[in-house]
Amino acid sequence: MMRVFVDGIGLIAPGLTGWAASAPILAGNANYVAAPLTIPALEILPPAERRRSPMVVKLAIAAGCEALANANQPAAETASVFTSSGGDGDVIHQICDTLTQPEREVSPTRFHNSVHNAPAGYWGIATGAHEPSTSLCAFDASFAAGLIEAATQVSVDGRKVLLVAYDAPYPEPLNGVRPINAGFGIAMLLSPKQSAKSLTALDISLTTNTAPITKLMQPELESFRVNVPAARALSLLASIAKRESATVITAYLGDNSLHTLVTPC
Repeated sequence: MMRVFVDGIGLIAPGLTGWAASAPILAGNANYVAAPLTIPALEILPPAERRRSPMVVKLAIAAGCEALANANQPAAETASVFTSSGGDGDVIHQICDTLTQPEREVSPTRFHNSVHNAPAGYWGIATGAHEPSTSLCAFDASFAAGLIEAATQVSVDGRKVLLVAYDAPYPEPLNGVRPINAGFGIAMLLSPKQSAKSLTALDISLTTNTAPITKLMQPELESFRVNVPAARALSLLASIAKRESATVITAYLGDNSLHTLVTPC
């Protein structure tokens, strides 16, 4: 079992714009109201990178910046873990479409945006961060994999780590075989020690038992959890928002599941 503390949270999704506005909804104290996805302007990115950055990059950076701002933590001093179920489907579609044309000339910008660690690269450019950064993909279990990796780094290295999980819808025909119904970005700053900024403690363990996965009571939020891999984080975020001790069970790979004991600070 690993124990870490959550010092800051960022959340960007349709109808969930920022942690402060979303926490009452996740806690069941306010109604969820459907709204288009709104990503804050990323003035932190230089103009050229801002023009070239795709949605997944904007989601990841916006969520990460909010989590660090809420924790008053400098990005340049923070290691990071970025995780996504499949990266940028729009860019992959555009490259595949280009390769079907007589002139098979792939745009250099599209090519460098197609790599799975592109958001981590943009993050380094935007924030000047030189600390280690890891980029992961574990299909529907990507959030759980990212949480395990980030918590392991916190526990082993004894330093703060920013976890960022993100996903966005694919265009057709990819959407026909891999539907993701919304853009979603979540970030958590994990710390090895409790501080005045700490929201909650997380005791994390991996198990093979068959306890049921933790779901959300609100149908709209449960739909996100089911249909957007990064939104598997919502059950954990809802428990944090309620400020109650609880065990959250998140599906992992195969018959494994992630058990997270949430204890408010």
